[in-house]
Amino acid sequence: MKKRIAGVLAGLGLLAGCGPAVDTAVAKDGVDPFWRNATVYFMLPDRFANGNPGNDLAYGRRDDAAPLRGFMGGDLQGVIDKLEVGYFNDLGVNAIWMSPLYEQIQGATDEGTGRTYAYHGYWPRDWTAVDRNFGTEAELAQLIETARSKGIRVLLDVVINHTGPVTEQDPLAPQSWVRPAPTCDWQGFSGTVSCTLVENLPDILTESEEPVELPPQLLDKWQREGRLEQELAELDAFFDRTGYPRAPKYYLVKWATDWVRDYGVDGFRVDTTKHVEPEVWALLKKEARQALAEWRAENPHKAPGDRDFFMVGEVYGFGANDFGVTRGRNYDFGDRQVDFYNYGFDSLINFDFSQRAGEDWETLFSTYGENLHGGPLDGVGVLNYLTSHDDMNSFDRKRQRAREAATKLMLAPGAVQIYYGDELARPLHAPEAKGDAQLRSAMNWEDLERQDTRELLEHWQKLGQFRRAHLAVGAGEHHKLADQPYTFARTLDGKPSVVVALDLGAGEKQVPVGDVFAEGSVLKDFYSGQEARVKDGAVTIDSAFDMLLLGPANKG
Repeated sequence: MKKRIAGVLAGLGLLAGCGPAVDTAVAKDGVDPFWRNATVYFMLPDRFANGNPGNDLAYGRRDDAAPLRGFMGGDLQGVIDKLEVGYFNDLGVNAIWMSPLYEQIQGATDEGTGRTYAYHGYWPRDWTAVDRNFGTEAELAQLIETARSKGIRVLLDVVINHTGPVTEQDPLAPQSWVRPAPTCDWQGFSGTVSCTLVENLPDILTESEEPVELPPQLLDKWQREGRLEQELAELDAFFDRTGYPRAPKYYLVKWATDWVRDYGVDGFRVDTTKHVEPEVWALLKKEARQALAEWRAENPHKAPGDRDFFMVGEVYGFGANDFGVTRGRNYDFGDRQVDFYNYGFDSLINFDFSQRAGEDWETLFSTYGENLHGGPLDGVGVLNYLTSHDDMNSFDRKRQRAREAATKLMLAPGAVQIYYGDELARPLHAPEAKGDAQLRSAMNWEDLERQDTRELLEHWQKLGQFRRAHLAVGAGEHHKLADQPYTFARTLDGKPSVVVALDLGAGEKQVPVGDVFAEGSVLKDFYSGQEARVKDGAVTIDSAFDMLLLGPANKG
């Protein structure tokens, strides 16, 4: 892949780096507090913004899908456009996670919910190329460089468990690479890992150590594209360096980490984590670290600090079933227990949060505060969310509590995931669509014409800016200060503390802060923008808002 992109950055005029506005503190122990406090914006690029209508239907794909199950035009250029105008910075976002960008199967299939194309990115066909419906590698390079110049990290979504479904245009890979059956029965480790998640989703033989030849359809494709010799030479170099056998998982690890080596990708979100042998993820992390070190050595002027490569895993049910945030770290397959944090993961997606978000402020916040500091998850990370692309039981799907939902998510201990459109109350019900497509409508930019939507976005922006300015919000220890009005502090060694008060009335409000801030300190309310001095152990603000987000005035 590397020679193919040589000159891409130069051609874009992006070789001269800008100093990103990021906090470069690195944790001495445990996961970097940057990632424990991160605000991650997750999107399906196809549904976010259409920056180039010319790539809406590539590879002969047609506009004949079931409702919300075909490509709708969103692409990398659309993301670049929003980066350039500061949309994500205004929201306080410091990391972007996009669903997989690999070249996808070209045909469509029906899993029982209607004719479906691979608009979501989870049906890969070629792990070494960007799908043309999403854009080009030059655009991916531009996106990453633009994000970096804005102080925003980029996470790519990794799929190693399976290929895309078999269609008339997409033949089955050799059975030295995949198993087309049986379907998982969820009985024990083997019944969860050595099987297909659903029918017609070939499972890659990630347990195998047997050398295999490359799939002929991939060789033919590379030959037609004029890059066969280059790809084979890179594979030879990889296997010569590592000594790994040419088994399927090693090819996939090489291809996944090429994106890091070539573009300086900051981390991975790993799909279907519990359906692959955990040792594969440890291998992926090892090679990703090596790849990032190589990129940094070649691009010292662009490397934003020395953060370690970051990995967050989708262990479906983490926190919501019999393990997780409040239940311990081991996933129990029945005949084997696995602590995925011991296999390269810095963080796991927290499926528990959306189910607990209806709780009162203190119950919700103290639960996570206690477990992340001195509890079973001490020193590691979780990624909380309210809504997602595949959780039909997301919190507030009807968007009736959108402001409350934003406040709970953005002030929660741990890192947070904004699912595209949460900040605009994008509808999560589409009566014409079936299954998870209901959660994946096009971004509702048109709703910004409405005052209530603009006010909701402003609320998210204020919370996001406060969180971004203070690592203590997500990475710090939680301390309740008062019940009426509900007031809490977050503290983090070596970093500014914060105090938050909620359920306040409009007008003048006074909050005791003497246990956190010294007498005479000047504080800023990051919600109203006002400043006030601590007097007699309290701070007084007169604003039209129902909350105070307090931190040192000289921070942010």
